[in-house]
Amino acid sequence: MPVIVDIDVMLARRKMAVGELAERIGITPTNLAVLKNGRAKAVRFTTLDALCEALDCQPGDLLRWVPDEA
Repeated sequence: MPVIVDIDVMLARRKMAVGELAERIGITPTNLAVLKNGRAKAVRFTTLDALCEALDCQPGDLLRWVPDEA
């Protein structure tokens, strides 16, 4: 998938556990794991907004696009 999710990077920078982030943004740790491991097909803007608020970051800090290799 060419869109890479960097939630782990921001969690490490903020020294925050996955469970704490899940609680802060109001989703289950399982659903957060699906998102952070790049297995999600979509992310709601409300979830992205909550992630950015909890991690004090911009959407571009969490998501990046990498072109497919031919």
